[in-house]
Amino acid sequence: MWFSKLFLRRSTVPKAAVVPLYLHNTLGNDIQEFTLPSSSTAVRMYNCGPTVYGAQHIGNLSMFVFTDVLRRTLEYNGFAVKQVINITDFGHLTSDADEGEDKMSKGLKREGLKLSLENMRVLADKYAQIFLDDIRALNIDTERIQFPRASDYIPAQIAMIQSLEEKGYAYRGASGVYFDTIRFPHYGELGGIDLTGLKEGARVAVNEEKKSPTDFFLWKLDKKIGWDSPWGRGFPGWHIECSTMVRKTLGEQIDIHTGGIEHIPIHHNNEIAQSECATGKRPFSRFWLHRAHIQIDGGKIAKSGGKVIYLSEVIGKNFHPLALRYLYLGAHYRTAMNFSWESLTAAQTAYLRLRKFFDEAPKGGAAPPLYIVRFLQRINDDLDTPGALSIVWEMIKDDSVSPADIRAGLAEADRVLGLGFASSDAALDALAKRPLTRADLPADIAELLDKRDAARTNRDWSTADVLRSELATKGYEIDDTLEGTKIYKK
Repeated sequence: MWFSKLFLRRSTVPKAAVVPLYLHNTLGNDIQEFTLPSSSTAVRMYNCGPTVYGAQHIGNLSMFVFTDVLRRTLEYNGFAVKQVINITDFGHLTSDADEGEDKMSKGLKREGLKLSLENMRVLADKYAQIFLDDIRALNIDTERIQFPRASDYIPAQIAMIQSLEEKGYAYRGASGVYFDTIRFPHYGELGGIDLTGLKEGARVAVNEEKKSPTDFFLWKLDKKIGWDSPWGRGFPGWHIECSTMVRKTLGEQIDIHTGGIEHIPIHHNNEIAQSECATGKRPFSRFWLHRAHIQIDGGKIAKSGGKVIYLSEVIGKNFHPLALRYLYLGAHYRTAMNFSWESLTAAQTAYLRLRKFFDEAPKGGAAPPLYIVRFLQRINDDLDTPGALSIVWEMIKDDSVSPADIRAGLAEADRVLGLGFASSDAALDALAKRPLTRADLPADIAELLDKRDAARTNRDWSTADVLRSELATKGYEIDDTLEGTKIYKK
């Protein structure tokens, strides 16, 4: 069969020409085949990164697991990738529409630090390190990613604003320098934003300085903190930061730009407008991919709403970070996923089962061609990670495939999934042997365990043995210790 010949020819990476890679492009709202221009040697990918005024919650972190899977998928298809994740360390106002307080300044107040550029750098260093530690724990290789800091590119941002002003795309107001969106006829094309009849105050607070409600800051004046510029002391707008860092690290035009769905209407449309006007080149990015939100109880994870969970809390509750990664992979990146501790428990159980199989299976097998091609078909269909995981589980349960070959198939799939099957991890070893709590157990299992405990209390050993056997048939092991009965998932 064709896939067998393909797999024998290139046993580790099936060619994208045989199973094309398709991605959903927000620019056009369509599934499109991803190819690289003949003049390019690597995919230039920019991922909107964190604003480091605090630790990133699990909703924020899901973004970088998504971009890691995207990079792995590109590489699995034979593409070289140059990946950039920016660090925003000033200028991001609490409203994406250029209103409210600077988030970094807000962070300084929270931690009792005086407002200064020096303290802002200290704050940024602290939370940038926590961010990097968190994504490393999620098995993201930070050594292969460039992390530019917005504050390191002030001269370049000033130069880009000057260029826009010279070309007639910017104007000055009492509060700073604005981009004139009317001058860019393609504004709002990303995401199909309907600007017809947009009235003052519909999307941003009333601002008499603006010619149009969609206009946005290129430079915001601020006498308290900032840098000197031709327009006065202040700082660049959040949007110009990204455009400048993209230009400096990847070039004037890139292949893929990612972010959260909340970035579509304002931040990313603003990036497109100012970048294409500054360079005179279209498109700024050929593909735009956006991740849906992670929710808790049906609502967006947000510090302002009090619904926040951090990776440190996940680890503190005896969950492994890679169980959280598995949970992320269980939902498509364009589908809102609802987080619960119950769903994370199920994800950890499933993940540990895969690890256990991988650890116990013999080495030396060959990945099953049929399953690998089916896996590639799913992952190349707009990063269908739930579908890819379903193929993995089909493979695990296929008695016609040897354990050694399944192990090799898991290793192959893990090149994209990034679940670290082959890694040595003492924490995972401990978790694999961790007794389950009553909260971890399905209701029927908890009931059987209660009956067995009652039988043992009544010294009814025969009934206790029967219940032990019944629990074993359902996949649970019992260990009677001096500290009490402990139950484990097989």
